[in-house]
Amino acid sequence: MKEENPLDDDPADQRTCLICGDRATGLHYGIISCEGCKGFFKRSICNKRVYRCSRDKNCEMSRKQRNRCQYCRLLKCLQMGMNRKAIREDGMPGGRNKSIGPVQITEEEIERIMSGQEFKEDAPDHTWGNNGDSDHSSPSNGASEGNQPSPASTLSSNRSVEMNGYTAALRDHYINTSMSTHYQLLPHLFSYAAQSGLLAPQPRSLYPQSHPLVLQLVAAEDLAPLATPMLIEDGYKVTQVELFALLCRLADELLFRQISWIKKLPFFCELSIEDYTCLLSSTWQELILLSCLTIYSAQIFGDLADITAKYTPTDDELQGFSEDGMEVMERLIYLFRKFHQLKISNEEYACMKAINFLNQDIRGLSNTSQLEQLNKRYWYVCQDYTEYKYPHQPKRFPEIMMCLPEIRCIAGKLVNVPLEQLPLLFKAVLHSCKSSLTSYRTGPLPSITTSAGN
Repeated sequence: MKEENPLDDDPADQRTCLICGDRATGLHYGIISCEGCKGFFKRSICNKRVYRCSRDKNCEMSRKQRNRCQYCRLLKCLQMGMNRKAIREDGMPGGRNKSIGPVQITEEEIERIMSGQEFKEDAPDHTWGNNGDSDHSSPSNGASEGNQPSPASTLSSNRSVEMNGYTAALRDHYINTSMSTHYQLLPHLFSYAAQSGLLAPQPRSLYPQSHPLVLQLVAAEDLAPLATPMLIEDGYKVTQVELFALLCRLADELLFRQISWIKKLPFFCELSIEDYTCLLSSTWQELILLSCLTIYSAQIFGDLADITAKYTPTDDELQGFSEDGMEVMERLIYLFRKFHQLKISNEEYACMKAINFLNQDIRGLSNTSQLEQLNKRYWYVCQDYTEYKYPHQPKRFPEIMMCLPEIRCIAGKLVNVPLEQLPLLFKAVLHSCKSSLTSYRTGPLPSITTSAGN
């Protein structure tokens, strides 16, 4: 039975969402809101998200700005009266509870929710996440929205391996084969503390359908070195204009490779060209950044770093470097070190890329349900492969997934950096990363590894 919508009675009624001002689609969890804020609130509560605000916890909430800060968006949802208890009713069989209206909660209650304290006191067998609308694309599908969730809140979501039959049913549904009994014995990734070695890693086989799915993703990748020339004569001084032109040529080649990659995806025929266009236009920066940190890292942090070293910025360029540029630089250096530590394999990279690309929260998509199913499929495939290949690294899969929201955050902030500052930004990042490798002396450049060894 179709849900009644209070706004459908009057097509001319253009009421706006109380959270962001976008066009409202109905009464959701007690207040008039849009589909975007409705879904965001539901995922935040179901998956027990804990966000942080990098500013003063008073960020602007509008249709264009709402994705900038998840913390302030959830805060406003609660302040405007969105009823988190209605979500439990929303997932019950037999439809929604339309009698529940907005609620007024105290500042103390809001603080308990925002800090995650209320979630910690919930029973471990909470079933809110089983309603089929949770965000399965990454630790935070909205992390392109500017803020990264805390590790504990991300790992406590229902994508984690569970000891009951829930994960078994999901794996069976999305990978299309029955699940071996040994999966039901895996430890519960409720938090980092739960991975403290209470259960010793047990050797096991790879889930039957995971291997071909991973191989298909790897086969779609262009692992050949970048063709853009990155050689320069000794003693030559590179100008800002020349370095910027080189960065543009690299971006063109990397973008072309992403377009070719889409056409080779094993699920290419399952989505429309319009949806692929929408996905690529929203994620191309994230895909390029991920590839530069993994499969092309030897060239980026080797050849390109050598070229940027021959560029000397002027005093005006140094003094005019923006705060946005500084933040992006710091985040990129942190992420580089994380990837260097993890040494992501080809298989893990291919899964991460697919998971990041299949983001059903992007506006303008027509087949979000199919996207969600594909996303879940490769989420579980990546989890299965990582736990099989690295049984003595129980934190590896969540740590890998936690890199995706950071990549989205950086890509979102990179657009705020003035174009003329990009040469200096790349010089600073590559110089710092290459210097850190020299000081670590722990191994070669962070090139991607293969599955031949553990």
